[in-house]
Amino acid sequence: MSGRIRTGELLTDDRGRIAQLHGIGIQRVGSYWYAWGEDKSAGDRFAAVACYRSTDLTDWEYLGDALTAGIGDLAPDRIVERPKALRRSDGRWVLIAHIESADYSDARVGYAVADDPHGPFEYLGSERPLGNLSRDIGVYQEGGVGYLLSEDRDNGLHIYRLRPDYCGVESIVATLRQQDRPEIGYESPTLIRHDDLYYLFGSDLTGWDLNDNKYASAPALEGPWSPWQDFAPAGSRTFDSQVSVVLPVEGAHVYIGDRWNRDDLASSAPVWLPLRVEKGRAELIWRDDWSIEELKK
Repeated sequence: MSGRIRTGELLTDDRGRIAQLHGIGIQRVGSYWYAWGEDKSAGDRFAAVACYRSTDLTDWEYLGDALTAGIGDLAPDRIVERPKALRRSDGRWVLIAHIESADYSDARVGYAVADDPHGPFEYLGSERPLGNLSRDIGVYQEGGVGYLLSEDRDNGLHIYRLRPDYCGVESIVATLRQQDRPEIGYESPTLIRHDDLYYLFGSDLTGWDLNDNKYASAPALEGPWSPWQDFAPAGSRTFDSQVSVVLPVEGAHVYIGDRWNRDDLASSAPVWLPLRVEKGRAELIWRDDWSIEELKK
């Protein structure tokens, strides 16, 4: 891609294939960005969690499958979504994902561990955190503490503190709900901290259909959290995308979302755009063509 990001165009890897980075998770390790994504070659059923790396966020090297189909939670008739990874203080990696049955009745979160970011990861099993439903997930890490963001259809969007080994939850830090529908929260959550404020982003519960995603801010993870509001123009359906992560890049921020093509999920296009974050406000900025270097200026 020669350092240019063309919004809504498919990412390809060093093999010339579509990068299977749907529902992306991403972390910086030294000079590389490592990314994990849903391999949608089998549609909505589990094929693998693919791992890639890049030095510039535009040219991607395929490193193999970090997690592959097998039995139990990882059987090929199952659903594994939103793979996110965290590095523990002991140097090991924990891959966390939404684990689901074909009818979406399981609502669990699964954990796997590896010595390297590209795996292979050893799957440990899944849970309903503290007995709660868990569908779309995100992760956050600060000061050696890991957090799980998890959508619970019965109670709202939870921020959990993870156990020290990151392979389970130990407590609820906060639960957020929608203003107009207080019985539910938002899904596909992602969290950042900027200038002493936390910003939590999420998508409304509309399945494969897109919607105006929202964000809230707070001085502490426990709250108080501001009312939810749009960060893209109202009615744009977040520029026809669903948030997956907001990525800090040297003081700036990149929004990474998905345009789900339910008839060909493997070819669902990503949407990468600059996100302006300052003084409690977040604003998604449309660009047809842009670069990370321009973002830093």
